[in-house]
Amino acid sequence: MIDAPHLGTESLDRREWLRLGAAGAAALGLPACAAWNEGDESSDAPPPLQAPAGVEDAEWEGVRAHFLVEPGVAYLNNASIGMPPRQVVDAVAAGYRAMAELPARGRSDLSARIAERVVPGLARLFSIETDELTLTRNASEALHLQSVGVAMGPGDEVLITTQEHPAGRRPWEFRQAREGIRVNEVFIPSPLPDDEEILSRFADAITPRTRAVAFCHVTRGGHRYPVQAICRLARDRGLVSLVDGAQAVGQFAIDVTELGCDAYSVSLHKWMLAPAGTGFLFVRRDARDRIRTAFAPDATPGRPQFDPPGTTAFPVRAAIGSAVDFVATLGLEAVEARCRFLSDYLKARLADLPGVTPLSGARALSAPGSTIFEKEGLDAVAAVEAIETLASAHIDEHQRDGHNAIRVSTHVYNTTAQVDRFVEALARTTG
Repeated sequence: MIDAPHLGTESLDRREWLRLGAAGAAALGLPACAAWNEGDESSDAPPPLQAPAGVEDAEWEGVRAHFLVEPGVAYLNNASIGMPPRQVVDAVAAGYRAMAELPARGRSDLSARIAERVVPGLARLFSIETDELTLTRNASEALHLQSVGVAMGPGDEVLITTQEHPAGRRPWEFRQAREGIRVNEVFIPSPLPDDEEILSRFADAITPRTRAVAFCHVTRGGHRYPVQAICRLARDRGLVSLVDGAQAVGQFAIDVTELGCDAYSVSLHKWMLAPAGTGFLFVRRDARDRIRTAFAPDATPGRPQFDPPGTTAFPVRAAIGSAVDFVATLGLEAVEARCRFLSDYLKARLADLPGVTPLSGARALSAPGSTIFEKEGLDAVAAVEAIETLASAHIDEHQRDGHNAIRVSTHVYNTTAQVDRFVEALARTTG
């Protein structure tokens, strides 16, 4: 914890402390309650964060008050990059103030906060050990580290799927070009078939030269793979299993250890609502002899050293703790239920529009917050700008997997009124 007097807190007046908020105050060592309980000047502060009792908009109004989105904007593109709550924003600001006022002390105290609060908090949330977790800038960096770390030689194969994000594909293409390994791609239809067919497709694609399987937990289009079953198949065949969790973490509860994968890569700035430029790499303890660091020649299984060398963004990483606290207070089960409620509401509204084809698949096969669909005659890329103009709603396109689709990703801070506004704008959008 940062010692406030050493960071020049006397230079901050009362109004500045109120602006920093509870999370920012905590990052600087001020008691969290002080920032929100200082009389009339804190009247613009949100109510204390509490876990809502239900899924309806009214139940989540207090949670929504913690976000800083511009009035009138419907941000429906959380799967691209999330919208951090003010506690997280304030914690980042407080951390940079600490670094600016006394850099050496600020860095030291933020580093301690990362080691003592952030990493253990993440480990508890995802049921892993602290020494199995390495902080990264995002899932893309983690995916590269896990991919280049697998021991493979010329002619050895990695099995990936047709629905991988470019960040999950390119590290293997890099190794293919530089080292002569082979990238073997298994076709997985969209929407997804049932789990049995997916497993059959994986099993049929494994060859005697296969050394690893790499696939996403949730696809960019919001389809959920049977991760535990695929990892069990890989283990039974003696293969390393590597999972891209960028679109999964923060949407629903995940026990990474129970999944059975050897490595798991995460972006925390999407559904987890952490600052941009945050993520982590998980490498199972007993997989360290098969996945090795790209940096340290003296690394051992007991001291794997997966961390990229050099100075990190200490204030940004320290603020992950505020995001973990925020999500943990709500409860991931409640987050999943709220996201599912909003996506179900959206799907029901879309069913009333002519020419709309849903692509998200059955409930059991889809992530709770992502919805993809096509509208006859509508170019998805052009629709992104048109919807923003008509409704101040931010969405994304999904022109891949053979689709000309739109992706809407709803999070806990969205409302049914925002969904209605989007659907009404969509109904007026053509071409």
